[in-house]
Amino acid sequence: MAYRYGQRDQGMLLPERIEDYVGPADPVRAYDAFVDALNWKALGLPWNPHQVGNAEYDPRAMLKLLVYGYSYGIRSSRKLERAVHHNLSFMWLMGGLKPDHKTIAEFRRKHKKALKGVLKQCARVCLDLGLIDGNVLFVDGTKVRANASRSRTQSRAQCEEQLKKLDKRIETLLAACEAADAEEEGQPSSVSMDEGLSKTQRLKARVEELLSKMDDRSEEKINATDEDSAIMHSAQGSHSSYNVQQVVDDQNGLIVQAEAVRDTSDVNQFARQMTQAQQALGRKCEVACGDAGYADTEELEKVDGQGVRVIVPSQRQALRKGPKRFDKNEFRYDETADCYWCPKGEPLHLQWTDSVRAKRYYRPSSPARCRACEHFGLCTRSKLGRTIMRLEREALKKRLEADYESEASQAIYARRKGRAELPFGHWKRNLKLDAFLLRGLEGVSAETALVATCFNMVRMINLLGGVQALRQRLAGLTAPA
Repeated sequence: MAYRYGQRDQGMLLPERIEDYVGPADPVRAYDAFVDALNWKALGLPWNPHQVGNAEYDPRAMLKLLVYGYSYGIRSSRKLERAVHHNLSFMWLMGGLKPDHKTIAEFRRKHKKALKGVLKQCARVCLDLGLIDGNVLFVDGTKVRANASRSRTQSRAQCEEQLKKLDKRIETLLAACEAADAEEEGQPSSVSMDEGLSKTQRLKARVEELLSKMDDRSEEKINATDEDSAIMHSAQGSHSSYNVQQVVDDQNGLIVQAEAVRDTSDVNQFARQMTQAQQALGRKCEVACGDAGYADTEELEKVDGQGVRVIVPSQRQALRKGPKRFDKNEFRYDETADCYWCPKGEPLHLQWTDSVRAKRYYRPSSPARCRACEHFGLCTRSKLGRTIMRLEREALKKRLEADYESEASQAIYARRKGRAELPFGHWKRNLKLDAFLLRGLEGVSAETALVATCFNMVRMINLLGGVQALRQRLAGLTAPA
């Protein structure tokens, strides 16, 4: 069989017009139409077609470059620079513009807040297109590594020890400088000593700044490279990371809200994420669902108090642990007398209250009777008798546990994993989000919003039947202000 050979010296390689570089059904046209459909004023990006002065790159084109690049796992500013020179779809998207990597990185750095707003507007666009109903929302979290080494995390004790060493180093350098000045001759290294002193003083100021931030945050550790990151444990090990939270709509699995937080666990995120998701949609949801990692009664009460049905299993329900003998459930609570009755008919009265943790503790008035019980050693081994802990919101917890066990709640919860966890797989596998590029909470939240928007774009194209169908629907929306 004969071979086919390429010819680099052929007369015409590309069409004469950039518009002909991509076909009408090329995905890049969907991203172009999506950014054009955004409300530029609400986004907060500068746009003045009549401005004068030194020319700069069109901010709309720069935003399209970031959104489209992130959609194909191209996040580095240098890789984006190469793409606008060699990739036809990027050439078409930019209309022939070729910003360098510094310009791309600077645009992303300066407009983090606007990038975070892209996801919110994407959710509104999906709502207008009928792809989101906002009735049932699922929340979930995952750990993503920060752009910082774990070894750069320093404790308060390490910083204080480093300060002592720096003080001694500064004293030594000052003494050497004074000796060199006194001799006035034969000390050609005095300049280098001055530079070393200045460098040491700057390092000392940096360490003092880290200690000050520890005091402000009431923390004992901080990462010197990315101060907002924290040591978090995941399947990939222990690293400086961020906890990425997202809220997904049940109808088509589209992301409504996503952000990165510093909290190492999900336990305090349920109310915050659901509130932000409802604000993004401009309406209240009917059901809010999460896994057992969000099972904090105080947090759940904030959402339940809004009239939203909460479906979150307790840790006991998630582990599917059956009741044990002499479990708390075998003790009957008497609301009138505010006491518990043990299976043998002995009362346990309120002994003390932990107001910080909102817990109440009950014990028998006569520990001797508890020790004389035939079940002593099985029910409890404490000489003070059996202790029962009751939450201040125990009634709410029981109600939520009972609601979770209902058939309707189980049907909703069964859909949670397929909806809430799918985007994380797309982010990490297809978009190559194994670690953030930007540093600081605002920067990583901007990247989080971008990858969440990219996931929604893929879903929108598939749900509406292709690129051209999405472009037509976007064109039918109200023109952005």
